Amino acid sequence: MRQLEDIKTICNLGCGTMGFGTAITFAKSGYEVNMFGRKDASIERAMKNIHSTLAVMKDSGLVTADEIEGILSRIHGVTTLRDAAANADFVIESVAEEVAIKQAVYKEMEQYLDSDIIFATDSSGLSPTEVASVLDYPHRFVVAHFWNPPHLIPLVEVVPGQQTSQQTVDITWKLMEKIGKKPVALLKEAPGFIGNRLQFALLREALYCVQEGIATAEAVDAVCKYSIGRRLPVTGPIESADLGGLDIFYNISAYLNADLADDKVGSPVMKKCVDEGNLGAKTGSGIYSWTPEDLAKIKRTREEILIEWLKKDASGQKF
Repeated sequence: MRQLEDIKTICNLGCGTMGFGTAITFAKSGYEVNMFGRKDASIERAMKNIHSTLAVMKDSGLVTADEIEGILSRIHGVTTLRDAAANADFVIESVAEEVAIKQAVYKEMEQYLDSDIIFATDSSGLSPTEVASVLDYPHRFVVAHFWNPPHLIPLVEVVPGQQTSQQTVDITWKLMEKIGKKPVALLKEAPGFIGNRLQFALLREALYCVQEGIATAEAVDAVCKYSIGRRLPVTGPIESADLGGLDIFYNISAYLNADLADDKVGSPVMKKCVDEGNLGAKTGSGIYSWTPEDLAKIKRTREEILIEWLKKDASGQKF
């Protein structure tokens, strides 16, 4: 297996929402990046996003003008998988979230890359065992799940498939740490990994509160933002239970769990919106109504807060 110190060039498959962010992240850490997109127009769009993102990072003090010049010089847009594989020592992939598409991409990549090069997918929940089932060398396949936006969110979930070697997990974990991320290695794969299991458990109960007329969507979101959300950056849910007293938390769970949402299908609240074509911010309406100004404002606020957290992380401070 190619070792951490041998990794110099990254094969970055995909240049959309996640792909351009991972390209920035690796290039910022000094790696050469072959950024793959299917068409020249895709590469041009990604480079535009990269330039605008780096400008925001510069204004926020996360990079200097000289660093931006270096980052841009290390990102090379390519439109064939063969070119993406050129001199590559590690693969990070964020193409469409469909098993068949990912399998086809990796089968082709096996033609171009040696068996000691790790294939890492940025899938947010697909089974690494299933994706790797078509490969000749499934031991080198692993999930490295970045969170959006990948250049601002520290977490990367490292998830092994049934045939993934421990060496593959260890090297991937070390590489994620080297590029400034906070990697978490799962002991085994599970649908949704950890982050999405927690995220959708909270979303299920949040929508249930709206569905049952307990509170409005605005009230539910406010409760999260001004209580749980303020605490979670410092103490996770298990730490919070320990700090609050397991006897207290157990007694609450003993009567409350029976009343929590436990449906095994998608939320009726979301289904109604989807059936009506109201898909959220991207259509202008979902559970909330979104004007372009509203969307720009909340994205800007989110970006500012995430950048502030990155600065705190870098300095060792906490809110």
